[in-house]
Amino acid sequence: MKKFNQLFNWVAVCALLIGACNLPSGNPDEGAEVSGTFAAQTIEALLTTTVTPTFTSLPGVTPVTNTPAPTNTSISAATATPVCPQAQFVTDVTIPDGTVMSPGQAFTKKWRIRNTGTCQWSGYTLVFDSGDSMNGPATQPIGVVSPGQEIDIEVNLTAPAAAGNYRGYWRIVSNNNVLVPMLNGYQGRAFYVDIKVQGASTATNTPPPLPPAIAQVVLVTLSGEDGHVASDGTTNQFPNVGDNSSDKELQAFVSFDMSLIPAGATITKVEVNFSGYDMLGSPFSLADGCLRAYAQNYGTLDAGDFIAVGDPTGAYIRWCGAGELSSQFESADMKTLVQSAVGSSRLQLRLQFKSPNPNGNATADAVRFGDIRLIVTYQ
Repeated sequence: MKKFNQLFNWVAVCALLIGACNLPSGNPDEGAEVSGTFAAQTIEALLTTTVTPTFTSLPGVTPVTNTPAPTNTSISAATATPVCPQAQFVTDVTIPDGTVMSPGQAFTKKWRIRNTGTCQWSGYTLVFDSGDSMNGPATQPIGVVSPGQEIDIEVNLTAPAAAGNYRGYWRIVSNNNVLVPMLNGYQGRAFYVDIKVQGASTATNTPPPLPPAIAQVVLVTLSGEDGHVASDGTTNQFPNVGDNSSDKELQAFVSFDMSLIPAGATITKVEVNFSGYDMLGSPFSLADGCLRAYAQNYGTLDAGDFIAVGDPTGAYIRWCGAGELSSQFESADMKTLVQSAVGSSRLQLRLQFKSPNPNGNATADAVRFGDIRLIVTYQ
C-alpha cells in the first residue's frame, strides 16, 4: 500500500511538470485553463486504474494462506441401547470359595444373581460351562426373573473322591440359546463353585454344633417352705403380705425349686405370674401402694427373717395395684436373678409393702397368695 501511494505522488508531480512545460505563449488565462484540464484528466486516469500490489516473499518465510473458517455441523446426541439380556453376580449364598469337603460329600451350592438387563427372563437355563462338574446336571431351568430382581440359583453337587482343589464354572443361557453376560462374574461371563477335598481323616468341613435346645419350665412355689412372718416375730405357713387385724405388718416368703433347671443353662426369658391370690381389705392402700419382691435366702422360716428396714432397696419386681398383680409379664430383672441362681437348689423371695405399713384400722389389709409361678425359658 505504501508503494502504491509513492507511485501516485510521483505520477502527479510529472503531470504537473509536463503541463508547465507545454504552456502556450498566447493568452495566459487560456494556457492555465488547458494545463489544469490536462492535469485533472491525468489524475482521474490514475485514480480509475486498478493497481494490483505485488508482494515478494522473503527468504525462509512461508506465505500465509487464508483458509475459510470451518462450518459447524450439529451432531445428534447418542441414544442408549437397551441391554438385554444381562446379569450380575451378587454373592455366594452357600459354600464360600475354598470350603473344605470330605471325599464324596454331597452339598448344595447357591449363588445370588441379579437381572440387570431390560427384559424379563423366562425359559432361561443354568448350564455347566467348564471345569469340574462335580456330578452336577448339564442344564437346569431357572424361574421367571423380572428386570432388577435377584434370584438364588442352587445346584446339588458331590465332592470328588480324590483329594485336591476343584472348581466348576456355570453360565446362564437365554430362551434363544444366547449366553447371558455376567457382570462381576468370571471373565464377565460365568460364576463358579470352588472347593477343597481332603482325606476323611483330615477333612474339617464338619457341620457346626447345633445350638442348645430351647426348653421351658414352670417353677411353682414349694408350699412346705412358703409362709409369712409378722412384725411381732410370729410365723405362719401361708404367704400373706400386708397387715393383720392386729395391725401387725406381714412379710410373705416364697421358695422355688431350681433343680428343674440344669446347671450351666442360659436363661433366655422369665415370665412372672403371681395372679393366684385373693385380698383382704385394701392392701394397696398401705405405704406407697406398691408391693415389691426381694431376693432372700431364708432357709427355715423364723422370726429373724423379718426385715424391719423402713424402705428396703434392691427389689426385682414391683406391682402397684391389683391390675398389675393379676397380669403375667416378662421381667428382665427376674431373668438376671434366676440366672444367678442356676446351679443352686433354691430361689427364694421376700414380698412386702414398704414398712411401717399398718394403717391402724384394726382390719386385715393383705394379699394372700396361693399359686405363684415363674415361667422360665432356657438353653
